Amino acid sequence: MKWIKKGLLFNVADQLPDWAKDSALQPCPLKLNETTVRFYCGFRDEQGVSRVGYVDIQKQGHSLQVIGVSEKPVLNIGSDGCFDDNGVVPSCIVRHGSEIRMYYAGYQLVKKVRFLVLGGLAISTDGGESFIRYQENPVLERTQDELLFRVAHSVLLENNTWRAWYGGGSYFEKHGERTLPVYDIRYMESPDGISFPQQGTVVLENAVTEHRVGRPFVYKAGGTYYMFFGSSTKDVPYRLTYAVSTDSKTWTRKDIGLEYQPSDFDSEMSAYPSIVELEGTTFLFYNGNDYGAEGFGYAVLEGSL
Repeated sequence: MKWIKKGLLFNVADQLPDWAKDSALQPCPLKLNETTVRFYCGFRDEQGVSRVGYVDIQKQGHSLQVIGVSEKPVLNIGSDGCFDDNGVVPSCIVRHGSEIRMYYAGYQLVKKVRFLVLGGLAISTDGGESFIRYQENPVLERTQDELLFRVAHSVLLENNTWRAWYGGGSYFEKHGERTLPVYDIRYMESPDGISFPQQGTVVLENAVTEHRVGRPFVYKAGGTYYMFFGSSTKDVPYRLTYAVSTDSKTWTRKDIGLEYQPSDFDSEMSAYPSIVELEGTTFLFYNGNDYGAEGFGYAVLEGSL
């Protein structure tokens, strides 16, 4: 697998609307047609609070171009005291009949740990121009084994079963002056994509040097499942990697092979990957330094998965 890096695609410096100051966190794709994809992202205001907007990207010949940015949030923060009152960031977009489902991470600030992040669900019936919460509380509520972090990042509907790969964890660990979130990648199934079990199964654990592996983006090509995700150590923030599986539950980790230069937008961090195929070409989209403060970039796959 060889990726050709193309650099920053959506630059927030000159394209974000007035209600957002920086960042295009965790770009989640919704393919509109064979040449156009919409990315739902978390846009931050001056206080660092994220709301969901979108960026439309079109393949024009051999290049990609930004052709539109949402003028207002498609999903705002939750009511005071709710699990998502201090930020909402999309984690997965799924078409289901006439509706579009947005699974999202809701952030809440608390006193004794840095934050809580739990999974919500919002639904669009107007083609993705606006979303309404399915409910005010999380669809992925905290559990005994997942007290602080529980967010769905890949949801596939296969054989009438909603299959979810998600991040789950219960604590932060101290590293010098910082506290680092600890979570791994887990799997569970749902009959309707709304009611989820209390407990999933860990499918990708942290290696000895890692404190988290997260934001799994699962993509199926032929008979193989590919999981692209980020890996963090105490000394190196997120770097992209991937794993492969034939049954979607037992995974073998691989080296993604991306190279980084000091002047690149991703010189210090690469995170939150997603895969989209347009006109037979496979693209990898992701955030760079400071969790996508500048926007998001992409790479092109030589050949096919």
